[in-house]
Amino acid sequence: MIPYAAPVFNSTALPFMALTREDVLRAARLARIAIEDDEADAVLEQLGRIFGMIEEMQAVDVSGVEPMAHAQDVMLRLREDGVTEADQHELFQSVAPRVDRDLYLVPKVIE
Repeated sequence: MIPYAAPVFNSTALPFMALTREDVLRAARLARIAIEDDEADAVLEQLGRIFGMIEEMQAVDVSGVEPMAHAQDVMLRLREDGVTEADQHELFQSVAPRVDRDLYLVPKVIE
């Protein structure tokens, strides 16, 4: 099992601070999200439910659970690594404005 230092992965949950309406408005301002004053109370309630769900999930003892990359035991199907399309770079470069030694030349845009 991989040891995680983040408290999110430990079985001892940290208590969440209660959010205030001012916290919601400040977070919205920092995130550049337009929230009207009457919407702030609804967002505060939604965030409270989200944090409550996180708190419930952190209360679950996962000390014996092995970390996994996918919810199901799946294996990627491997295929032969091969060329699937014809080489058309000469065709593409024939219509390019400027080419030098198989490289596309573009104007300098940053001084």
